Parts: sequence; C-alpha cells; structure tokens
Amino acid sequence: QVQLVESGGGLVQPGGSLRLSCAASGIDFKTYTMDWYRQAPGKQRDIVATITSEFDAAYAESVKGRFTISRDNAVHTVYLQMNDLKPEDTAVYYCTIAQVYWGQGVQVTVSS
Repeated sequence: QVQLVESGGGLVQPGGSLRLSCAASGIDFKTYTMDWYRQAPGKQRDIVATITSEFDAAYAESVKGRFTISRDNAVHTVYLQMNDLKPEDTAVYYCTIAQVYWGQGVQVTVSS
C-alpha cells in the first residue's frame, strides 16, 4: 500500500528556515510527480511546489525564490527547503501523489 510520511516541521522565527521531508513507500517513486500542498487554518489546501519524474520543478508565486523542492529517488524522498519564512507560511504541509495519496501532514509555524 502507498504510504507518504512527512517530517521536519516545527516552530521557526520569521526569516528562518526549515526543511521538510516526505518519504514514500509502496510505489515506483521515480516515475511519479510529487507535490507539496499546504493548508492554513480556515483556508483551502493550495499547491506549493511540484517536481516531475524528470526533476522539473514549479512553484506557487507566493514561495518563488524562497522555497526549493527536490527529490532523491535512491531513498524515495521528496524535500521542501523553505527559506526566509514568513508568518503567512504558517500551515500544515502535505506531500501528495496526484492528489490521490496524501501524507498525514506536518505543522509549520512561523512566529516570533
């Protein structure tokens, strides 16, 4: 069965950095596009970044230049490096495959 397990969230001050990880199992990881979404309280879940099987990446406008998505097919893991974090980045972050399989989410809180 497909499993996605996120880690790396936490509390960070504005301007700080975090790296999220999402470990996948039960799939042929290298063949899938992987996405990161986030959901802030009272808001819809929105896409943050995506990376294809060919390592092509795309980002939401709100995170361009601050976040970097990457993947390591050898360990079946996708990463989200988040720099210059802002309070508006506070949300639960999820990794997903095709919006069919979802991880459990990881909380990121940006606050002083």
